[in-house]
Amino acid sequence: MPSRTEIPSSELKTILHSKRANLYYLEHCRVLVNGGRVEYVTDHGKQQLYWNIPIANTTTVLLGTGTSVTQAAVRELAKAGVMLGFCGGGGTPLFAGTEASPEATLDVAWFPPQSEYRTTEYLQQWCRFWFDDALRLQAAKLFQHMRLQRLQQHWSTFKPLQVQGFAPDQCALDAAIAQSAAAQLHSPNHTTLLTEEARLSKQLYQLAARATQYGDFTRAKRGESSDAANQFLDHGNYLAYGLAASACWVLGLPHGLAVLHGKTRRGGLVFDVADLIKDATILPQAFCSAMQGHSEQQFRQACIEALTRSEALDFMIDCIKTIALQLSTLAQQQSSVPKPASEKQA
Repeated sequence: MPSRTEIPSSELKTILHSKRANLYYLEHCRVLVNGGRVEYVTDHGKQQLYWNIPIANTTTVLLGTGTSVTQAAVRELAKAGVMLGFCGGGGTPLFAGTEASPEATLDVAWFPPQSEYRTTEYLQQWCRFWFDDALRLQAAKLFQHMRLQRLQQHWSTFKPLQVQGFAPDQCALDAAIAQSAAAQLHSPNHTTLLTEEARLSKQLYQLAARATQYGDFTRAKRGESSDAANQFLDHGNYLAYGLAASACWVLGLPHGLAVLHGKTRRGGLVFDVADLIKDATILPQAFCSAMQGHSEQQFRQACIEALTRSEALDFMIDCIKTIALQLSTLAQQQSSVPKPASEKQA
């Protein structure tokens, strides 16, 4: 290979995470440092092909089956603030040998960068309300409300979907969103809210199937599907998880401080945040790509382009900031309200 000039990490231009353009999912390759650059190497017969990863303009690198990464590459990714995740092939869960059951699965193992100082502003705001069940439920409702707004806007006006012939029944979509919004508003607890989230998702699958003339569709368990739409949904959701993990890391929020999925999913905050864009962006593209006979790579590229064009990471970061500020302010207001004399005596 020709020699390359080494580029120190300190000379890389800093690009805001919300403005970074690249999200990688890699399989059957090696990630290493070559001439100061982070690259992944693929084997083609007797040839080895080296592909550059522009780490200064990358948010997340997801490593699927058949991958390895060197210590030097991990170090450079951390210096550039790139989130590194490990998952199964095609966006399926990892099989975790450390679980109590050998059949238990781990959605994704995240390795957030540790070499850079992260602000604690949003963590402090989050912790002010997080220990209050009622406020945590209110935060979960805000996430779901923002999810519905994004869904309605994206399905109705996002041009790349329209170009692909995605034309959902607007009246049915508006009715489904209105019904879900009312149900979410009156949900008395997290269980009811989770149930409503799942009910709406099933309804959206049917709307998308009809909009693309896909035919009968049933959502399969992750990693156990055989039809294209289910497989694309599995894979695309992991791209959303990657952006959500990056959004949490950028704001200094641990993945364990979930507001909705905490009792059912490890690192649930990633799933809370990913919900903001999964149904809006990944779901319709999965059905469009399935009907067009796309390969996994073509689908992945279409998703990444849609996420970038719609500024999905920006949107997720702004939503988290808004929820942190609103609920933190509400928690402070509640704590400053004087207690009745009877409570003080008790």
